[in-house]
Amino acid sequence: MLGVAMIHPYDNAAQTRWDRGDFKVQLNLPENSRPMGFCDGTPEDLAELRSMAEAESTSVTIEVKVLKTGREIWTLRGTG
Repeated sequence: MLGVAMIHPYDNAAQTRWDRGDFKVQLNLPENSRPMGFCDGTPEDLAELRSMAEAESTSVTIEVKVLKTGREIWTLRGTG
């Protein structure tokens, strides 16, 4: 079975799932203190993020920070 891109937008339920360790990646934007959302960091998730950026006529660079738990924080920066 192919992986499915699944960006979960930030809400209280998604934050709780992150806190429990249900998601591998927290998605941040540099100008926001609250996460944009969460995902599992699959290639399909990356493709969806790039598609979202293209829809806004920009490209995206991703800064990855790996936490001690093995989970990651991705900071998304739009360019162009």
